[in-house]
Amino acid sequence: MSELRVGLGVDLHPAAVGRALYLGGVRFEGETGLAGHSDGDVVCHALADALLGAGGLGDLGEHFPDTDPAYEGIAGLDLLARVVALLAERGLAPQTCDLTLLAERPHIAAHREEIRRNLAAALAVAPGAVSVKATRPEGLGLSGDGAGCVAVALVAPLGGR
Repeated sequence: MSELRVGLGVDLHPAAVGRALYLGGVRFEGETGLAGHSDGDVVCHALADALLGAGGLGDLGEHFPDTDPAYEGIAGLDLLARVVALLAERGLAPQTCDLTLLAERPHIAAHREEIRRNLAAALAVAPGAVSVKATRPEGLGLSGDGAGCVAVALVAPLGGR
């Protein structure tokens, strides 16, 4: 029987006026961005963390510390591609992923397919293997009061190619 590997990733960043907002590699014009050492793309960061967890490789901060100037401003899709490469070195590859964004804003409906295509390309899977959803916290917590965004990602299974 083959080993089943799954990973769960969560990322959250507070809002930061004056920064661009990126989610799943898509820039959301006119929206308040998220604070962070990188571009603050919580969708890509949560997915990268889920992949690292499934591979037994720790977390994003271990591989790309926010104290390293090399990663200042780095795009979430670039971090995600680096994580996929780390997995490939170990003979592992993602098969499917499911993502949920928790935020009052932005509304992602108009960009959902572009996010899905970006993530599928980064993971080297068909767009149908990537699920992207969003829910509004309706005033609850960090993301509910508009002070930031939270993303949760699940990858399963993680197998060889």
